[in-house]
Amino acid sequence: MANIITGLRIVISAALLFCPAFSPVFYVLYLSAGFSDMIDGAVARRTNTAGEFGAKLDTAADFVFAAVCMLKLLPKMLMPLWLYIWIAGIAAIKAFNIAAGFIRQKHFPAVHSIMNKLTGGMLFVLPLTIKIIDLKYSAAIVCAAATFAAIQESCLIIKLPNSLF
Repeated sequence: MANIITGLRIVISAALLFCPAFSPVFYVLYLSAGFSDMIDGAVARRTNTAGEFGAKLDTAADFVFAAVCMLKLLPKMLMPLWLYIWIAGIAAIKAFNIAAGFIRQKHFPAVHSIMNKLTGGMLFVLPLTIKIIDLKYSAAIVCAAATFAAIQESCLIIKLPNSLF
């Protein structure tokens, strides 16, 4: 059941590609995808079906959802250049983490740290606050958390035993 919920997030993410950003339909699908992300892990734990495949599927679904949201939302969000540069820096750190994890594990790492979850939650809420909080302030807060999370992830991937991620 949990994997079905996670798979549904991928389908919903694909549907977002066909909706105008910030439209009512976009928000319904966006919130549905976010809700599915919140409950799939809980369902897996409650039904004792948590496993490696589900964790990897969840990571893939998170990636698809994030990529679709970036494609749809970034072009519509007017941000100063320094924020785009900061986001690119975070992406570079995350790319390093993926490469380092692959080199160590021979597969792509899925680090589900508290900071990664907090950052994901902040990223999820960000588009919902655009009309009430100036984007340069809210995005700076999210970027600060994302930077910390990415650096923490680097430390975990580089220093921890392979079996822990």
